[in-house]
Order: sequence, then C-alpha cells, then structure tokens
Amino acid sequence: MALELKLAQVGEEELAPEYDVVIVGAGPAAMSAAVYSARFMLRSATIGEEPGGQLTLAGVIDDYLGLPDMAAPDMIGRFRDHAGKYGVPLIMDRVEAIEDLGDSRKRVVTLGGRETVAKAVIVAIGSKRRKLGVPGEDRYNARGVSYCSVCDAPLFRGAEAVAVVGGGDSAVEGAAMLADYAKRVYLIHRRDSFRAQPINVDGLRRRRNVEFMLNSYVREIRGDTRVREIDVEDAGKGSRSTLKVDGVFIEIGFEPDTEFARRNGLGIDDGGYIKVDGWMRTTAPGVFAAGDCTSAWVGFRQIVTAVAQGAVAAYSASRYIRERWPGGR
Repeated sequence: MALELKLAQVGEEELAPEYDVVIVGAGPAAMSAAVYSARFMLRSATIGEEPGGQLTLAGVIDDYLGLPDMAAPDMIGRFRDHAGKYGVPLIMDRVEAIEDLGDSRKRVVTLGGRETVAKAVIVAIGSKRRKLGVPGEDRYNARGVSYCSVCDAPLFRGAEAVAVVGGGDSAVEGAAMLADYAKRVYLIHRRDSFRAQPINVDGLRRRRNVEFMLNSYVREIRGDTRVREIDVEDAGKGSRSTLKVDGVFIEIGFEPDTEFARRNGLGIDDGGYIKVDGWMRTTAPGVFAAGDCTSAWVGFRQIVTAVAQGAVAAYSASRYIRERWPGGR
C-alpha cells in the first residue's frame, strides 16, 4: 500500500514546459535511464502507465545481482526510489506522439492531454508477454504461473512436475533448463512441429524427464494458494486429461507495440521491435530506445539487460544533447 501511495503522489505532478530528456515508460529500463540521465545532469521526466512494467508479473526475483530473493513490488519500489532520489518525476500517463519540431527538439504529447518539449527522448515501453487466456491464469500469476523460464526455473528445484507451454526457442530452452531442476517436465504445444531450432528440439528429446504433448492445449489452471494442476486437451484424440504440476511456464512469445513505433516514425525489425544500434540509437535522430521494446538481445530478456540498455540510452542522449547544444544546452 505504501508503494502504491507513493507512486500515486508522484503521478499527480505536472510536466514542465521543457526538459532535456523525456523517458517514455516506467519499467526497469526507464528507471535506469532516469537515474543515469539525472547523473549526467540532464533535466528529465518519466512518463509511464504501469510502474515496474513486466516486473508486475513476477513474484520473487532471484536473478538480479546483489538483490537475491526479492519480492517484485519491493524491487519496483527500490528502482523508483533511486530515480526519486534525483528528483526525476514519474507522470502516470501514456505517451501518444513524439513530434519533430524541426530544430532537433521533440514535442511529446500524452493521452491525458499533457504536452512538453524535449531535446531527446528515450523510449522504454517494453513489450507484453502473450497470455493463454484460460481460467486460472491470472489468479495464479506469480503463484506457480510464470512467463519467464530463465528467470524462475531455479525456484522450482525439486518440484515433482512442471509444464511449459509453447513451441518456439524460448519454450524449448525453458523446458531444457527446467529439466535440470524439476523431476518431470511436460512440454505442451498446440501443433505437431516446433518453430524452435531443430538442434534444440533434438537435444530436448534426449532428456528422459521431459514429455512432449503435441497438438495439445491447456484449457484451465487450478490450485489452492498456488498452482496444483492443469487440464490439457488433446486436439487429435478429442480428449482431456488432468496433470498434477507445481508450475506452469507460459512461453508463447511477446507482443511489441508496433503501432507506437510506426506512428512516431521509428524503424522496426521483422518482429516489430524498435531498431537500435549498439548505443541504443533508433532510426530517428534524438530518439533512443531501451529494454524489451528494442531489437537488441531479443532472445534474452532480463531485468539486468533492460537496466543496462537504459543506462546506455541515457549516456547516448547526453552525448547527443551536448553535441547539439554545447556550452549550456
């Protein structure tokens, strides 16, 4: 409750007429960009809809250096407090437009009718993991339902059984990792073939504790205080079965906000992610991007990589501003 109150109070602040940097988003990449922008002596503001971004889908975080076994809300609070230490406001709103003013500055316009001008913009809007949309999925989120095998597999050490849903590389790689921790892994895929690399699928088939369930769908997730079982439909046989599991890992991909990128003239790759170079520069001068919305490191989405990209984007924005507005911005 204290975290929610603090964020609400920050969200009531209004935007100033102009900033050096406006950061779009409110997840780890955005918070990191806010901290580093402030450390580079740039006047900055953050505009985002959901503090924490995808961290809000997590339960316990155990893969961020120096902060083991931390509850996701606590980590979100620490990130926000760190940015708050430098006085970077968090405005609770959605950025709709980034308009080029013709003098290298950008006009930033929000859904809530707010407007400001910035010398540089850092886009850190993340991407959303696709959901199954079945009963029990939301109820048991962070209580056995996970959207990141790489993140949460170690939390299931010694589990009797877990299920992985998906047919791409993230699902296959997640199942392989979970096979090192759980006694049994069910890999459930709606088709009879995989999109994952064949070499990875072949390697997984050699794991004795992995069972492939093809042409199958998860229809319901049930439990008590946490996940206990799932209903699976075999499309070929037209039958249903119940599996006792301790966890369900949903690895069916991400959904980038391609409409936002297109609307604001940002180049995207074939997957819909914002194109960036090694310094987080987009195809639009003065606009940088960081985190899960970018084309960088698509196969390995982690808090630590998002934070790193946010820092790099702030550094690049700082250099960009000083080159164009030398001697006092």
